[in-house]
Amino acid sequence: MRVLVIGGDGYCGWATALHLSNKGYDVGILDSLVRRFWDAQLGAETLTPIASIQQRIQRWYELTGKKIDLFIGDINDYSFLSQSLRQFEPDSIVHFGEQRSAPFSMIDREHAVLTQANNVIGNLNLLYAMKEDFPDAHLVKLGTMGEYGTPNIDIEEGYITIEHNGRKDTLPYPKQPGSFYHLSKVHDSHNIHFACKIWGLRATDLNQGIVYGVLTEETGLDELLINRLDYDGVFGTALNRFCIQAAIGHPLTVYGKGGQTRGLLDIRDTVRCIELAIANPADPGQFRVFNQFTELFSIGDLANMVQKAGEALGLKVEVNHLENPRVELEEHYFNAKNTKLLDLGLQPHYLSDSLLDSLLNFATKYKHRVDQNHILPTVTWRR
Repeated sequence: MRVLVIGGDGYCGWATALHLSNKGYDVGILDSLVRRFWDAQLGAETLTPIASIQQRIQRWYELTGKKIDLFIGDINDYSFLSQSLRQFEPDSIVHFGEQRSAPFSMIDREHAVLTQANNVIGNLNLLYAMKEDFPDAHLVKLGTMGEYGTPNIDIEEGYITIEHNGRKDTLPYPKQPGSFYHLSKVHDSHNIHFACKIWGLRATDLNQGIVYGVLTEETGLDELLINRLDYDGVFGTALNRFCIQAAIGHPLTVYGKGGQTRGLLDIRDTVRCIELAIANPADPGQFRVFNQFTELFSIGDLANMVQKAGEALGLKVEVNHLENPRVELEEHYFNAKNTKLLDLGLQPHYLSDSLLDSLLNFATKYKHRVDQNHILPTVTWRR
């Protein structure tokens, strides 16, 4: 099977492209490389040193003999996108190619507009390109658990059955996104759902939790294949930030009370989830939703886990609570279902087993690359 990974130079995309290539798929990467440009604009770098996409692909070929095709360009350019699809002829399309940071989308008006234009228009272009030339291809689209928000009822996988005034229907689960980025993902989901209904496309929306970890079987083969580890206040996750802070002796920065609960999963599970979705495609006209996470943790839980793991390495780790720069509930009910990928055969890795190997050891190894100017939050939702 031929799989095109849009956004294949990014964190999830790079690991997925290598994993699928290793499993025998013919893989292509399509990427505008704009993520590297945004890093340069922000003056931030991933903790781990990242080679150029050309060097990465060449090294993979040298190590494995497996070729990955490369298309450099923007999916907001419809002619480029259409031409690339026709050249590669994918059976499945994995779409990671979006601006994926909530803080980035909340910097100011320009970044909010950039995020929604980039994400929504690019996704809509892809749907039209599939309709025109590849209506039988399977779209595997990265969504986010953040589409749901934090409702005071259980979160189902994409749909909910409602009885109202004596009538019953199964409807898309209500969305309560918490940033202009998360709103763009909601718009994507609605557009894909509509395209499947009217054009008979097939699509799987993966509402993914927060991903952690550097190592997969493939990215660990060589330092030129190493994956990103973002820790800055714009693109870094709370867990990454805590691990880097522990490594350099900086107090862990918990936003507010720390009761915010989210779904998390190991990068090794991310690539496996993508593989499972591709191997078990949606039917024509079907828009299905999988909640892609393996565990639920509060931000306070994560800080405590990093503190204990850091102390086991001989690090002195303190925990500080900062004023929350976001507008969000800091203590709330959160119970999300995640059975569909488990039913397809996902065997999860757990944070308690991989915190040291996947994060803290890398944070310690590369701590000389930490820029402390990017440790604290710089974006506020209230501005």
